[in-house]
Amino acid sequence: MTRKVLTGAVLALLGSAGYAATPVFINEIHYDNEGTDTGEAIEIAGPAGTDLNGWKIVRYNGNGGGLYTTPGAMTSETLSGTIPDLGGTGYGAITVEYAENGLQNGAPDGIALVNALGEVVQFLSYEGVFTAGNGPAAGLASTDIGVSESSATPAGGSLQLTGAGVGYEDFTWVATTGNTFGALNDGQTFGTAPPPPSSVSLISAVQGNGLSSPVAGAAVTVEAIVIGSFQGADGLGGFFVQEEPADYDADPASSEGLFVKSTVAVAPGDRVRVSGVVTEANGLTTLNASSVELESSGNALPPATAVVLPFAGSATDRERYEGMLVYLPQTLTVTENFQLGRFGQIVLSANGRLRNPTHVALPGAAANAVAAANDLNRLLVDDGSDVQNPDPVIYPAPGLSAATTLRSGDTLTGVTGVLSYGFGAYRLLPTAEPSFVADNPRPAAPPALPGIGSLRVASFNVLNYFNGDGFGGGFPTARGAEDPAEFSRQKDKIVPAIHGLNADVIGLMEIENDDDAYPAIRDLVDSLNLHAGSSQYAYVNTGIVGTDEIRVALIYKPAKVTPVGSFAILDSSVDPDFSDTKNRPALAQAFLDKHSNKILTVAVNHLKSKGSDCNDVGDPDQGDEQGNCNLTRTKAAQALAAWLAADPTASGASEILVIGDLNAYAKEDPIQTLEQNGFVDLVRLFGGEDAYSYVFDGEAGYLDHALSGPALTHQVKGVAEWHINADEPVALDYNTNFKSAGQITSFYSADPYRSSDHDPVIVEVLVPGDLDKDGDVDTADFTRFRSALGKCPGSAGYLAEANYDGVGCVSYADYQRWYAHYSAFRAKVGL
Repeated sequence: MTRKVLTGAVLALLGSAGYAATPVFINEIHYDNEGTDTGEAIEIAGPAGTDLNGWKIVRYNGNGGGLYTTPGAMTSETLSGTIPDLGGTGYGAITVEYAENGLQNGAPDGIALVNALGEVVQFLSYEGVFTAGNGPAAGLASTDIGVSESSATPAGGSLQLTGAGVGYEDFTWVATTGNTFGALNDGQTFGTAPPPPSSVSLISAVQGNGLSSPVAGAAVTVEAIVIGSFQGADGLGGFFVQEEPADYDADPASSEGLFVKSTVAVAPGDRVRVSGVVTEANGLTTLNASSVELESSGNALPPATAVVLPFAGSATDRERYEGMLVYLPQTLTVTENFQLGRFGQIVLSANGRLRNPTHVALPGAAANAVAAANDLNRLLVDDGSDVQNPDPVIYPAPGLSAATTLRSGDTLTGVTGVLSYGFGAYRLLPTAEPSFVADNPRPAAPPALPGIGSLRVASFNVLNYFNGDGFGGGFPTARGAEDPAEFSRQKDKIVPAIHGLNADVIGLMEIENDDDAYPAIRDLVDSLNLHAGSSQYAYVNTGIVGTDEIRVALIYKPAKVTPVGSFAILDSSVDPDFSDTKNRPALAQAFLDKHSNKILTVAVNHLKSKGSDCNDVGDPDQGDEQGNCNLTRTKAAQALAAWLAADPTASGASEILVIGDLNAYAKEDPIQTLEQNGFVDLVRLFGGEDAYSYVFDGEAGYLDHALSGPALTHQVKGVAEWHINADEPVALDYNTNFKSAGQITSFYSADPYRSSDHDPVIVEVLVPGDLDKDGDVDTADFTRFRSALGKCPGSAGYLAEANYDGVGCVSYADYQRWYAHYSAFRAKVGL
């Protein structure tokens, strides 16, 4: 086989105007004249026959760099048709006309020409330069054309290019008194474009060993084997080719594969000769084919290159495989499925799922290091489709549905595909159907906890439970379901989820903060009782709390507990450090456990989210992986600890349980603050680093907390999350948006799975005094207490359950408390 080389002639052409010139360009502009601006227009020129369908002209305001619109015009105009041949020159132009004052008058303003792939071909400005702040040219600096118009310019003039050549760079801008829109400009002569090179280039030379092609803008020809075709109406609009092994170069940093943009039908194993112009299409080196010739079919594919996660730290470590057939032999874990329904993609990682940096490391350098390691240990797997909301969603086979899910934590071993790049991420396009293993199956019920004589408390973020006006109307609301049908679907998922917790007290977050004739909290409790078949649930009636659209709430089972006294609210009126314009006010209520006559204070919380804007209070993201508003949350945590220490419910209860969505992971400042005030992170105590209740950007951790005060900790016998939500694809929730008519049915089931985006957390507290955990308090428990009396932590015979005050050694004061529980239990059972 003849080895392909990038010839000296081709290299010389790369520096010439003929190959580097912009072939389609802005050729003429008129934006200002004396009196009312009339005849405003923009002309686009280029080779005759050029397809402009999908190209756009986007207008920019130099004051701020944003897009602008004027009366009678949008911010952009989408072009259509092909460039005509004017005068038999092989070149031509089309004109976009604007209504009066359709183009702004400069100082400066700009125009971006964007091709059908969304790439900015030109970003020109007049009367100065600026940087685009949004839109397709975001971040790009404009190029001033060097000539301008003013309110003294005679009507009928324009700014246009003159000179001779074949591309934009060959011409010069001038101001004229007579426009030539729709015709070649005066003094403009088009020559003949150079033919494509006759020599064949190596793909490795086209790719280079950097992040972008060294020959972008050049016309080249390659010969290679088709390794994957992603054409068709829903495909990527092209195919991938790879050199045969004999033609690989000696540089391990250069790729041997390339994406070809073409509608010419090909199949894997075809050997093709492709000519076209090289571009960087959103970071993917692409050959925009002008011709594709089939040389042979049925050829063996180049062997897939073995790739393992995590990638090395070099920025080019992944780039070296771009466009190539690769094989990942490892067992990889699904660490994210958020975009599965929307774009048909998931994210895989090695060595199990990724953990949020501040779930495992302290904020700052340590957490930053975890974040950097996570970035190297993720690979997006794409469905090879270019459509949004695909139907079907092909992962997992035979297709995603309510019954056939793909959960975070499921695995995949030995996957082969083409490594591509797009939308800011490297992505694997499998060339054979991936075979996922359900290693993280759906839990049918919450994890088994001790349960003997226990009081069960749960925390659950119910994801914007808004019931409209309560009578089937009032939709859409500020959050949550958009119409009665969606609300019914939401309710039919959240109700069995809450009931399935079998909890005696449940703290809720993100419930509508209303107090109308039929508020959301009453709607939810009534629905729970209907589902349970009896009046099992009641709620603490706080009415509207604070000014947010959402609030926290408490529901409970009257058969198990009784509220003691009134509820208490923590807001900025109680402590100025607790910002209730950011955080939702905290709610505390004391409950009497009817089994043990023990009083427990439950405080439910919902602190400000990491993605919220706290710049107005000087609390932005500090780059330490804690996100925005960390100081706001930390101050709230300190205020909460001080408030609870003062017994806000006046119940006299020393046992305190803090629950809720604190929007902070285990190692973050708000949690550290509560721990410094004597609270114990029960989720970490019982679950360790494997605990999680939430997945964001493919990283698992827990934002949903349960923290015990010192007097309660030893009474807690079990803590667990019920993983019904965080692992599930968001497409399986109640929403009907972004789903086909069939998917609205097939993706939905009236069950707990994806009832919210957070997993509920459950805490079990053993009957006080029941030291042998047999469900009663009797002389056997006294025997155990007596043996522990005088024993200290770390010594033989020490019993943490007997240290009721959590201070020092087991003492006579602890005995007095045990005896009170013993007496209360005997009275309870009639002894």
